[in-house]
Amino acid sequence: MLSRSRCVSRAFSRSLSALQKGNCPLGRRSLPGVSLCQGPGCPDSRKIVFNNTSVFSVRFFRTTAVCKNDVITVKTPAFAESVTEGDVRWEKAVGDTVAEDEVVCEIETDKTSVQVPSPAHGVIEALLVPDGGKVEGGTPLFTLRKTGAAPAKPKPAEAPAAAPKAEPAPSAAPPPPAAPMPTRMPPVPSPSQPPSSKPVSAVKPTAAAPLAEPGVRTEHREKMNRMRQRIAQRLKEAQNTCAMLTTFNEIDMSNIQEMRARHKDAFLKKHNLKLGFMSAFVKASAFALQEQPIVNAVIDDSTKEVVYRDYIDISVAVATPRGLVVPVIRNVETMNYADIERTISELGEKARKNELAIEDMDGGTFTISNGGVFGSLFGTPIINPPQSAILGMHAIFDRPVAVGGKVEVRPMMFVALTYDHRLIDGREAVTFLRKIKAAVEDPRVLLLDL
Repeated sequence: MLSRSRCVSRAFSRSLSALQKGNCPLGRRSLPGVSLCQGPGCPDSRKIVFNNTSVFSVRFFRTTAVCKNDVITVKTPAFAESVTEGDVRWEKAVGDTVAEDEVVCEIETDKTSVQVPSPAHGVIEALLVPDGGKVEGGTPLFTLRKTGAAPAKPKPAEAPAAAPKAEPAPSAAPPPPAAPMPTRMPPVPSPSQPPSSKPVSAVKPTAAAPLAEPGVRTEHREKMNRMRQRIAQRLKEAQNTCAMLTTFNEIDMSNIQEMRARHKDAFLKKHNLKLGFMSAFVKASAFALQEQPIVNAVIDDSTKEVVYRDYIDISVAVATPRGLVVPVIRNVETMNYADIERTISELGEKARKNELAIEDMDGGTFTISNGGVFGSLFGTPIINPPQSAILGMHAIFDRPVAVGGKVEVRPMMFVALTYDHRLIDGREAVTFLRKIKAAVEDPRVLLLDL
């Protein structure tokens, strides 16, 4: 009896080893002394009978090409709390082949654009929302037929050389090169999908403009995108709510230009960053906000209270082709010039790649807008609600100024501070702007805390 049990145990071990090697998962080949039959209660199991004495039920998983061709529905990702809906702009059309993480569409919200990537390699079967349609979080966007690995163009040339080495592994499929790439199953090269069926994002109004004959009066219309609509709404709310007043001053940029010219190479070598003028104004603003905390405060209209913030988060206005975005540099009071320049560089790179998230623009206690990069000489910025003040920078121009009783030509910049007069009086506003002027004209003021 004992020897019979040992024989059964050895036979089961050999059979299990053979099953693990893939010799007999679907009953295509029989093992010696073993018969396979499908269990009545489980379609994915087999009963293994050893010499008509013992029966074992073994369950396995099927990994065939059918599993790779599952059709999945991709839904709209969840938005931030302050965003409820967005407009869809399709980058792909029905029948297009997409790789994993390839952008299929963009959802334009009030503050930024959210990219929706493909969760897997596959072919787009249907677009469930029209181009420009409104969606909310969780709305189905498109259906995708998964096709396994993406087709690689440079690999077919190397496939014949590598085929003899990899021949024993894919024994289930006769042609070894075609086994890992099921590209023949989906209708990728379908000629029935003409290129003209791809959705176009908005309109193409500028194409007809050069063809207009002289004297012909034409016009066209473009729908405002969500970001522009939100900007218009917020700016109008600021005008209707805040009692905005603007005070001006001018800054002599000689010292800051000289400091930048002297140390920019060493700064670049140590921090791998360019030393610009924006970091000087951001640091000077943080210094002035600590001296005048009322400028960093805000009115809570619901409770009629003044909310003082003990932290300084400065928003930097950045112009993009889709509209004005305002990413936030947080805890500026703890930063030095290098930290500020690094954060500005990272946020600017995100803005250029359209990768700014809602979290990058939420909050902010004070805003700096630099119209000088476009050559602006003078201007009055509008407050970015719910903040209470905004600093406007302008271009640097050489102008004659009186220095020590003599007329000299100096690089000068006009600056403007727009503030909410309901909260901030003229004395605080003028003092605040003079603090910025002093810290930019002579950075040693920051070092000595003057």
